[in-house]
Amino acid sequence: MSTFLTIEKLSKAYGRQVVFEATDLTVNEKQKIGVIGRNGAGKSTLFKIIVGEEQPDSGGIFLHSIAHLGYLQQHEVIDGDQTVLEYLENSSQKETWRCAKIAFKFGLTKEYLDKKISALSGGYLMRLKLTVMLLTEPNIFLLDEPTNFLDVHTQLLLERFLINYKGAYMVVSHDREFLKRTCEQTLEVERGKIFFYPRPIDEFLEYKDERLAFAKLYNKKIDREQKHLQAFVDRFRYKASKAKQAQSKIKAIERLEKVEIDDKLERVRILIPGVEYKKGSLVRTENLSIGYKDKIVAENINLDIDKGEKVAIVGDNGQGKTTLLKTLAGELKLLGGTVKWSYGMKMAYYAQHVPAGLNFKEKVWHYLRSNASGDIPDEEVLKMAGNFLFHEDDLEKEIGVLSGGEKARLCLAGLLLTKSNVLLLDEPTNHLDFETVEALGRALQDFVGSVIFISHNRTFINSVATLIVEVKDGKVLRLPYNFEEYVYRLEQEVDKEEAEVKPNSKEENGQNENDKRQKFEENKILKRKLKRIEENLQELRKEQEKLLKRQICNSQKFLLIDYERMGEIVKLLEEGEEEWLEVSAELEK
Repeated sequence: MSTFLTIEKLSKAYGRQVVFEATDLTVNEKQKIGVIGRNGAGKSTLFKIIVGEEQPDSGGIFLHSIAHLGYLQQHEVIDGDQTVLEYLENSSQKETWRCAKIAFKFGLTKEYLDKKISALSGGYLMRLKLTVMLLTEPNIFLLDEPTNFLDVHTQLLLERFLINYKGAYMVVSHDREFLKRTCEQTLEVERGKIFFYPRPIDEFLEYKDERLAFAKLYNKKIDREQKHLQAFVDRFRYKASKAKQAQSKIKAIERLEKVEIDDKLERVRILIPGVEYKKGSLVRTENLSIGYKDKIVAENINLDIDKGEKVAIVGDNGQGKTTLLKTLAGELKLLGGTVKWSYGMKMAYYAQHVPAGLNFKEKVWHYLRSNASGDIPDEEVLKMAGNFLFHEDDLEKEIGVLSGGEKARLCLAGLLLTKSNVLLLDEPTNHLDFETVEALGRALQDFVGSVIFISHNRTFINSVATLIVEVKDGKVLRLPYNFEEYVYRLEQEVDKEEAEVKPNSKEENGQNENDKRQKFEENKILKRKLKRIEENLQELRKEQEKLLKRQICNSQKFLLIDYERMGEIVKLLEEGEEEWLEVSAELEK
């Protein structure tokens, strides 16, 4: 197997902060590596050193001659005056038809190719960067947070590309579901070291826990042996007949070595200050129209959301998710219809780019104290700061010196301290490491108030959402199924797109694609579809089994909504099994 990249004895520090210390890594062809680690651990720094944007203090980075490197970074300034097509042609030096073909894979249709880059949303900018990188035809590439601002539909397109990609790549992501689907190996950046594990992220995390448990048990065993030997030494050290044995035991004690266990990294613990539990309707919209003076984004919106719901707003980029949330938050004026909130609701709104709008001269403590509800004592504010990993020394820091992840954590801590019973969150998980994302998800699950949020992090949505609202083609609809089924239906759409879109190979090589290749591609699509149906059926059966157990063990707490869900599951299982038979028959042909 050919080696693309070698890192030897890499060391890098910023002042007293050691990022890497004499660490090694080898990346071979066809390796698909998910890169994980805390914010500030050095993941982006590692990528910048590999591509030559930063220099190591010592050690070497060797990119072998057969490697053609591509790099997608988090922050890149692009001239907004160019059209999308002009930028693609200028950056890649490829023909127009090839630029258009790769762009189309990421939803950049002709409508978008003619747009100015300045008119693109954050999600479409990310699609543009992906297209440019792929046009350079790398055989190894680095993706730094590619799913930030990408809608679920585009994430599925990116996943499909990565799964079928024949080269090597390394992906930094804080979305566990995305890494689980696309990466076969895991690289953890932690405490100045790089640890490579040759299996996917879930298996790595399980291995990590098992390794820690084994080390603790082993050290306890060593403790017992040392105490046993020491007791013999203490008893017989000065007895002439046993002196020789005692000396032997002393040497045995010295030979017994414990496994070194690093101090466990401090974990984010998010406890949302308690608010009063309330029942009834939270918000109702009637014939609502949303958008801007010169453009209606969606109209005839009729939603009724109850208190305590955790509502995920989903849909493709540019469809109006943020416009809807801003309108509900009162940040945008209604274009028509009404929005009626229940009396006495206190709302807090977290915007996508709120961390960038902070006063960088303000101190961390002042920001938290000034945002906190007046009835929250200083001790509780300090506790919240500590839960978000801001300690005594950090409180006097100016906000401007914080990293992107630290600013996002600070904003969330300030928002939760307001003691609002309605939280409106637009992309709260961007720039957070996956431990913080999952801690926030757990906290919002337990929160008795209401949450209406936008996120493209599937792990987060799955853990929080009790209701899915889709914004699509000028309509806003409350969906009658959960997020997993929403993703499953999107995957079916992606399959359909792949089957319908046939590349114009006549322009590429002057001849039509042969039937064998076409059937091979169709088979791949059907096999993927069959696998997804089987996975969906398995999840439904697990859910059915849990409901049945709950019904048997605690029938008094088995609610009407549980019976309704059991009925839905039976229907979905029947439909899924029927679809499985149809796809299997088609595949056999």
